[in-house]
Amino acid sequence: MIRHRYLALVVMALAAVACGRQQAQEPPPPKVTVAHPVERELTDWDEYTARLEAVNSVEVRARVSGYLESVHFREGSMVQKGDLLFQIDPRPYQAQLRRAEGDLELAKSRVNLAEKNLARVDFLMKSQAMSKEEAETREALVRQARANVAASQAAVDATRLDVEYTSITAPVSGRASRKLVTEGNLINGGVGTQGTLLTTIVSLDPLHAYFEANERDYLKYVRLAKSGARPSSRDVRNPVYVGTADEEGFPHQGYMDFVDNQIDRGTGTIQGRAVVPNPDGLLAPGLFVRLRLIGSGTYKALLIPDEAVQSDQANKFVWLVDDQNKIRYRQVKIGTLHDGFRVVTEGLTPADRVVTHGIQRARPDITVQVEEQTLTPPTGDGKPPNEAG
Repeated sequence: MIRHRYLALVVMALAAVACGRQQAQEPPPPKVTVAHPVERELTDWDEYTARLEAVNSVEVRARVSGYLESVHFREGSMVQKGDLLFQIDPRPYQAQLRRAEGDLELAKSRVNLAEKNLARVDFLMKSQAMSKEEAETREALVRQARANVAASQAAVDATRLDVEYTSITAPVSGRASRKLVTEGNLINGGVGTQGTLLTTIVSLDPLHAYFEANERDYLKYVRLAKSGARPSSRDVRNPVYVGTADEEGFPHQGYMDFVDNQIDRGTGTIQGRAVVPNPDGLLAPGLFVRLRLIGSGTYKALLIPDEAVQSDQANKFVWLVDDQNKIRYRQVKIGTLHDGFRVVTEGLTPADRVVTHGIQRARPDITVQVEEQTLTPPTGDGKPPNEAG
């Protein structure tokens, strides 16, 4: 009997030792970092792909025919309005101008003679030395001589223009293309596209940025304008920000200046246009850029770090820590991304504690060690966020 009791005591002692060892080997609760969602006043921005085009794009063509005498610009260089680009041999047109000026002087002398003859009509009529018919003839000759002067003056003006057209100047300031005709070639002048194309010039500052918005965005903008949350780009210069493919963010600021009057039936989009200043000449016509346009009015948003948002098939959720330091699952609805912080439209309150680090250790209903974190979300200064969202 005593032996059995002794064995029982030994077994109990061994069990107690094993239990103590097991308790000593249990790991501590996992550590996670939590933070409260923060509220900020933000503005949403819509992103588009835009193509830059020159505000002024000019085809430099010859207005008069002749031999190209000289070229006065460096290909691909910047030119200013009024700079001499091409010189056509002006001598034939200068000769025509001198002849027209001579015809004008002859016409003026005829007017002078006709007016003197007309001045003597009254005296001759009183002395009955001239018939009425002859007097009317002299009056007609004065009118005819004056008409010849007007015609000769028009011929002088036209030939003087031809002389001016032999010096082809830059119609706008911008960057010139290559010369399409070299010295010594015969150039055909004409109106419109009949004249020989000599080069092209495109302006560089500012530039136009053209983009296409789909029907859903168009309807959103119209409804925002009607509600007063965001003015229409047809009425107000809404801000835009532009960035090239190799730039971070959107460093170039511009404004909207045009929205088309109808939606394209083939693409279901409507064209918009922004003006983008280009004082340093970095941007060029034909370049594709990323463009962000203000897409909402200012509103109060609840923000959490984007890495705290998890995906569960089609749903989004976050891990919360309750007042007993236990992990809880919470499904949320999210909005746009602002500098790494995600807008949460439904599912959270400012009092919730969201797991921001150690998410891989979070499991439903487990107890965790909590470390508090203070979030520093975007300032809401009205500029677009740098991250694509």
